[in-house]
Amino acid sequence: MAYDDIWTGGDEIADYDAAYDNGGSIADAASYVPRWQAEARAFREALTATGRAELRVSYGERPRQHYDLYLPESEPKGLVVFVHGGYWKAQEIGNWSHFAGGALARGFAVTLPEYTLCPEATIPEITREIGRFLDRVATKVPGPIRLSGHSAGGHLVTRMLCTNAPIAPETAARIDRTASISGCHDLRPIMLTGMNEALRLDAQTARAESPALLEPRQGIDLFCVAGGAELAEFRRQNGLLANVWHGFGGRTRAAEISGRHHFDVVDDLIDPASELVSYLTAE
Repeated sequence: MAYDDIWTGGDEIADYDAAYDNGGSIADAASYVPRWQAEARAFREALTATGRAELRVSYGERPRQHYDLYLPESEPKGLVVFVHGGYWKAQEIGNWSHFAGGALARGFAVTLPEYTLCPEATIPEITREIGRFLDRVATKVPGPIRLSGHSAGGHLVTRMLCTNAPIAPETAARIDRTASISGCHDLRPIMLTGMNEALRLDAQTARAESPALLEPRQGIDLFCVAGGAELAEFRRQNGLLANVWHGFGGRTRAAEISGRHHFDVVDDLIDPASELVSYLTAE
C-alpha cells in the first residue's frame, strides 16, 4: 500500500541561519524597507492632515513604549492591532503605517505598537510590553479587538491568546479574531540560529514563550497565513499553530497566498477587499 505525504519539509535542517534568513531568500530584499518608509510617511501625513492620527502615544516609561492610532472617517466599528516583526530585534512602526489602510477603509480604528527590542529587552519582557499596550489602547476604542502581526509580531499576537497572557481579563474578552501572518509559533528552532546572541533564548524561555507549546483561551478564532513562496520553516510554523490549537477546541485555519514571500505577504493588509482584511473586519 502506498503512503501519501501530508507534509514534506525536505531534508533535515543543516543550517538554521539559512532556514530563517528571510532577507537572504528574497532577490530584491533591500528595496522593501525604503519603499515602506516612503509609503508609510505619506500615509501618516495624510491622516495627520485630516486629524485622524494620534502618534507616539505613550503606554510606558521606556523610549519605545508608544503606539500610533489611526481613526476611520466615522465612529469606529472596533479596533484592529498590527504588531510588526523583525525577529524581536529590528524594525519600527514608522515603516508599517500604511498597512493600516485596509482595515481603516472598512471602518475600524487601527493601532500599531512599538516595543523595546532585543537585546535591550528579552522576549518575555516584550510579551509583557504588548500586554500592557493592549490594556492601555483598549480604553481608547470601544468594540471588538482584532489582533494581527507579522513574523515576530505573529508570535506576539498569538501569545496574547494564551491562558497565561499578560493582559487583563476584560481586554482578553474583547479579542475575538486574530491573524498571524508568517508567525513564529515555536521558538526552539530560532534558539539555534546566530541571532540568538541578541535574543538570549534558552530552552526554558523558548518553551515558555512558544504559543504552539501553550494552551489557548477558550473560544479563540485564529487565522494563520503565510506566503506560498516563503522559506520552508515559515510555512511549517504557519500550519503548526492552527493544527495544535484546533485540538483545544478553537476555531483555527491555516492558509497560504500563492507566490508571496515573507516581505510581500503583508500586502493584503492594504487592500480593503482582501480576504485577510475581510477576516479582520468582519461584523
